[in-house]
Amino acid sequence: MTFRVLIIGGTGQVGAAVVRALVAEPSCAEIVMVNRKAASANANSRVRQLILDTADARFSAELTKVAHGLVAQGDPVYGASCVGVGKGSMNWSEEELKALEIGVVGGFARGCHAGGITRFSLLSAVGSTAKSRFRYVRVMGLKEEAVQNAGFQRLAIFRPGIIAGNAHTPGYVAWLGRLIPGSFGVIEQDDIGRAFVAEFVDGSAANGIVHLENEAMRRMSRALDYRRS
Repeated sequence: MTFRVLIIGGTGQVGAAVVRALVAEPSCAEIVMVNRKAASANANSRVRQLILDTADARFSAELTKVAHGLVAQGDPVYGASCVGVGKGSMNWSEEELKALEIGVVGGFARGCHAGGITRFSLLSAVGSTAKSRFRYVRVMGLKEEAVQNAGFQRLAIFRPGIIAGNAHTPGYVAWLGRLIPGSFGVIEQDDIGRAFVAEFVDGSAANGIVHLENEAMRRMSRALDYRRS
């Protein structure tokens, strides 16, 4: 069965990996990238850009119209957010981080849900909790709560540790991270991208909220590769 994806954050490091993996997936009929400004055009005809002002009060309402249009075509439609600040987060105030991670991502999620999208995938970070003393981890936890409140039938929350192959991750950090076992260690960026696609192609996935950390994402990536071989 073919499917379509409405994604925000697709021009970022992890988002681009997700888009690449979607382009490589024959059952993905269309990838609609919601961007604040025009980016370099993707050569693949299944990828199209939609330019929307994420700071506009009508952002969610505009997303709802777009989602309705995609759902009306008959294929399953999935929402995805790969929004992230990357290494520049230390230069942002907490309010600026919240405006992006909670305001924009939350508005995107609500627009997707109101437009008839029932399954959503969210990029977060390992250890995220709204109760953390650490600003970034706390904001990630608040973002998760905002998307959960949108009311999707299934919400997959991806919580990577140190992301290797990412321009925002220094090489020595990725190397040291390989010495750290478990969820706080290293995961390859392309494994995250393929894990997102594995989530989309699994039409039998149960409803509810699932948290996916490093090892789960690696298993999903391998399973997708095996399916394609």
